[in-house]
Amino acid sequence: MNEKNMISPYDLPTPALLIDRDRALENIRMMQEKADRLGIALRPHIKTHRMPYFAKLQMEAGACGIACAKIGEAEVMADAGIGDIFIANEVIGRDKYERLRDLARRVRVRAGIDNVVQLAQMEEVFEGEKPLEVLIEYEVGEVRSGVVEDWQLTGLVSAIKASRNVVLKGIFSHEGHTYKAKDAADCRAKAKAAYERTVRAADIIRSMGVDIDTVSIGATPSVMLCDEPEQYEGVTELRLGTYIFFDVGQSKAIGDFSRCAATVLASVISKPYGDRVVLDAGAKALVSQNRPSGICATNGFGAVKGAEHITVDNLYDEHAVLNSAEFRDGVQIGDKVGIIPSHICPTVNLYDKAYLVSGGRVIGEIPVACRGRSV
Repeated sequence: MNEKNMISPYDLPTPALLIDRDRALENIRMMQEKADRLGIALRPHIKTHRMPYFAKLQMEAGACGIACAKIGEAEVMADAGIGDIFIANEVIGRDKYERLRDLARRVRVRAGIDNVVQLAQMEEVFEGEKPLEVLIEYEVGEVRSGVVEDWQLTGLVSAIKASRNVVLKGIFSHEGHTYKAKDAADCRAKAKAAYERTVRAADIIRSMGVDIDTVSIGATPSVMLCDEPEQYEGVTELRLGTYIFFDVGQSKAIGDFSRCAATVLASVISKPYGDRVVLDAGAKALVSQNRPSGICATNGFGAVKGAEHITVDNLYDEHAVLNSAEFRDGVQIGDKVGIIPSHICPTVNLYDKAYLVSGGRVIGEIPVACRGRSV
């Protein structure tokens, strides 16, 4: 971490990614303490922050390891000294499995799987190596990747059992559909059903004579809203990432913006007509992604920090547009304001570095080391 000369963040050029260190640390402690209370391992997904600096803080707090979405992320994290990594995604391509093989020679690594094409590539590349440990991805409602039917699950388990160079160690799922739950009760119900479905799949695997050790679940809104230990019966690992910084969607889910640790600092560059205000943080600084419905609905492309009811209405490449008389009357051209991103994970990936802030001062710069490492 490069130390700055304790300047005010409002002295920084814009747009700039700011991370409130104290809030991020509190979020790390909060989730680790929750996992500890539940007696479940915590494996943070680093796709949110993409920075070894924060991965190490999560490990120091008690995380059992980290999850990555891509081999490129995992390589960066391994280079930084992180020694226990799960690739929570399907990897396809011999070239990528050769990189995974090289990674497995120096750190403990596992990978996700949901098809026999992957298995064939794993078998070929890991010939003569220590067997690659895998977790089957199970679809629980998001309608994305993962096996769905029991016959798909048992067929894949049988194929892995018959392989020489791949060992099945568990199952994982992602209850991402809970983001669209209509309210907290609906979120808990959807999460409970997803967890039960995952545990049931684990039981099927064990009934086939496979001694798996990991049943991994996780999404920030559902884990934040599910506090009863019985909801997690049979689960061994929480795997979630956004909790470290939060964003508009996650804050809407829990009804609290106080945990937001990441903001994009932007400058007011125009007040052209009526209620319209224009900032210099467009789609290259804030992602043009929002959620139109559910408990994580964002109603725009970012919210004004401290006045979260005021949101960014439109994003262009270099411009953010807000239409608010309240905001217009409160700012002047040249003022700098904080915008809480609608979705923090892809927002971080837009920046080469983040400015670490504490006590209202910039205390350092952190490289977003995994930026662009999505291969």
